[in-house]
Amino acid sequence: MKKIFVCLIAFACMYAPVLAETAGDEAAVLATLESWNRGWAEKDAALAVQDYSDDTDWTNAFGDRFQTREALQEGLEFIFSLDFVMAGDSAGNEFADVTFLTPDIALIRSKLVREGQQFSTGEVRPDRHINHLRVLERRDGKWQIVSHMISQALEKR
Repeated sequence: MKKIFVCLIAFACMYAPVLAETAGDEAAVLATLESWNRGWAEKDAALAVQDYSDDTDWTNAFGDRFQTREALQEGLEFIFSLDFVMAGDSAGNEFADVTFLTPDIALIRSKLVREGQQFSTGEVRPDRHINHLRVLERRDGKWQIVSHMISQALEKR
């Protein structure tokens, strides 16, 4: 019994640093959502992409794809210039779930609702329920978004 207890203590000590690191990493990973959301709210493409890797791969709900941070920033600058796209507000994420695949790779699955956005005709769109899936990798000690896929949940009939 004593040997089992010693083994359990050794096992717990071995994995405690990993668990502690993950708690801090989770906060750092979730912080990338804040710069994205603030960038959209302020129409600041540089802020929106600050946590993306140079070789990021980003696809929105309409199938537009950008494969570098520079291209994504240029694409967002154009998107942010479209008044009908920028109309309305996203109150914030309904949820943001973090899953660590390894100590250096994380997934964020999140959802937000965009209210008051418009079609190019100026007609107000129904609320958009937008899902995001981001893959992050720790590179040189910093969490960076290496892939971001956006999808829109359509109303079920």
